[in-house]
Amino acid sequence: MTRSGKDIVEFTLIYNRVKVKLYNYVLRMINDRMATEDMVQNVFLKFFENMRSIRNKSSFNFWIFKTARNEIYTYYRRKKIRIDQFGVMDSDEVDITDEFDLLNEYDKKELNELILHELDTMAYEQREVFLLKEYAGLSYKEISSVMNIEENLVKSRLFKTRKKLINRLGPKILIENI
Repeated sequence: MTRSGKDIVEFTLIYNRVKVKLYNYVLRMINDRMATEDMVQNVFLKFFENMRSIRNKSSFNFWIFKTARNEIYTYYRRKKIRIDQFGVMDSDEVDITDEFDLLNEYDKKELNELILHELDTMAYEQREVFLLKEYAGLSYKEISSVMNIEENLVKSRLFKTRKKLINRLGPKILIENI
């Protein structure tokens, strides 16, 4: 199937807007750089192949992250790893601190390390909903669709995750929009 110039331009715009967030989300979930690169490439290849069939253009982000989530599950099935068994990863991999206001005694890197460490100790579902909302910027409705759970459950998990971060990190952190 040949693609029009318009399709290629549209794909390129979406790719450039989403690639870093998608890469960091996948890397954060699987902790394997090479597998992440392969997975992100597969997601974008599938997206390019299916772009025309996605009816609602505003659903592109949803479609991409839903496909990535499915790829992550496939990765763990192949590795025969239970979804709740994740190791601590290098804190330099993902920078999610853009969503936080910092107190003067902590710089962004130190706070990022603390947050990533705390996220690694939380349940997979809490970590995933937090990353999709606070890092990937998906709406509650999009997260609900990606994770195949009720929107209220998304809100509840996000609230509990934010509360745990605040309780564990104390006054070091102030999460916006709580």
